[in-house]
Amino acid sequence: MRIAVGSDHAGLKLKAAVISYLSELEHTYDDFGAYDTNSVDYPDISRAVCGSILEKKHDLGILICSTGVGISIAANKINGIRAALCHDTFAAARAREHTDCNVLCMGEWCIGQGIGRAIVKAFLDGEFVGGRHGRRLEKLTNLETEQLQ
Repeated sequence: MRIAVGSDHAGLKLKAAVISYLSELEHTYDDFGAYDTNSVDYPDISRAVCGSILEKKHDLGILICSTGVGISIAANKINGIRAALCHDTFAAARAREHTDCNVLCMGEWCIGQGIGRAIVKAFLDGEFVGGRHGRRLEKLTNLETEQLQ
């Protein structure tokens, strides 16, 4: 599996732990930044990671900021991206199984590295189950193309 990984400056430590874990699992990954503690805006990192997924260069993405909130909002502004902010393994597994999410978002200030690794595993191991969830996913996709007033 090819994974695109990115964080802002507030997510560097958790991102490093995630990258180490992806290496252990023998997944291919690319790091889209940040690379140091200089301030970087999470929408820019989100755009880079999500763009790579939409271009089919990567299968899934992992985004990290301080709380995960901002970076998940940014990711979900991009048509074709279904980003889930997860701080536990249950939500991470369901994000893949029920909504076929293609981006996992986490907050470094909210979880430790150990739970972060477990969340990544749950997300990567999850597979979309289809069925009634397929119908719901179709409705989510329709929301992207409809102009709501």
